[in-house]
Amino acid sequence: MSNRRTGLILDFGGVLTSPLLPAVLAFEQREGLPQGACLTALYKDKEGVRITSDLERGVVSQNEWNEFAGRMLDVPADNLMGRIFGTLRPEPLLIDAAAAARRAGIKVAILSNSVGLTPWDLYAGYELERLYDVVVISEQHLMRKPDRELFEVTLKLMDLPAEQTVFVDDTEAYVQAAKPLGIAGVHNQDPKQTVATLSELLGVDLTAS
Repeated sequence: MSNRRTGLILDFGGVLTSPLLPAVLAFEQREGLPQGACLTALYKDKEGVRITSDLERGVVSQNEWNEFAGRMLDVPADNLMGRIFGTLRPEPLLIDAAAAARRAGIKVAILSNSVGLTPWDLYAGYELERLYDVVVISEQHLMRKPDRELFEVTLKLMDLPAEQTVFVDDTEAYVQAAKPLGIAGVHNQDPKQTVATLSELLGVDLTAS
């Protein structure tokens, strides 16, 4: 019996897209904000962390987050999420690797913490429903990574045991959260290295066109 893993779970932002941090830094520069302003206001401030977590769980809307973040940063709230992350671009190495995995018979799922779907849709143009076997967007399940239950939902939809899957995320804490379930984890820091690691774990050359 083969021990080859047959499932691949991919984060979206920062895995199938270019990295998040350069997009944020570019936004700060365009808006004339000091470097690190977004991190301080939204990811180090207690209320900022709470409302961002609520957004990911679908408890608050993107517009509500925009209003809060606009006040914290003292910038216009209009389409703020889109202005922060609108310069993200597809990461071809990992998109192509996912396609190669599917051609090899590996189930590929997307597991993404939502940033809201309106008025700006992070996923627009990526054809997730067509190109991947399972798509799990956190707000649609009222949970967020690193909630264990969200990983369990993904595995159930894939119809695979945890031990048969590999999870890739650009946030190391989420990779670590998946490991107690038996999911192998890859922290994406360099797409080329990630593809090489996945090729080894899955037993498939994911660099093949």
